[in-house]
Amino acid sequence: MTHPHNDVRIRIDGEERPLRLTLGALADIEDALGGDFEALKERLKRPRVGDVLLILHALLAGGGTTLSLEALRASKVDIAEAARAIGEAFAALEGDAPPGKPHVGES
Repeated sequence: MTHPHNDVRIRIDGEERPLRLTLGALADIEDALGGDFEALKERLKRPRVGDVLLILHALLAGGGTTLSLEALRASKVDIAEAARAIGEAFAALEGDAPPGKPHVGES
């Protein structure tokens, strides 16, 4: 479910946490997975579980969660739910607002 400021929620270890696509999250994803944005889009057509964890971690950080990658790896996360939430977070790229910024009329 999308919330104000393009936040998406995901349940990790029974706690709902916000994901937000920000420019910093995009930069972290590029750094972690290598390549430019176009190469990244191609790689993500067939992501590995490690890719999903790295992306989820970057989006959690964008949403203000300070969970380490190691703690995320040890957490209870539904992979289908993670894929859905990541997809919703990236849907912000198709909207009018830049990543991490609210749409006009949102507070």
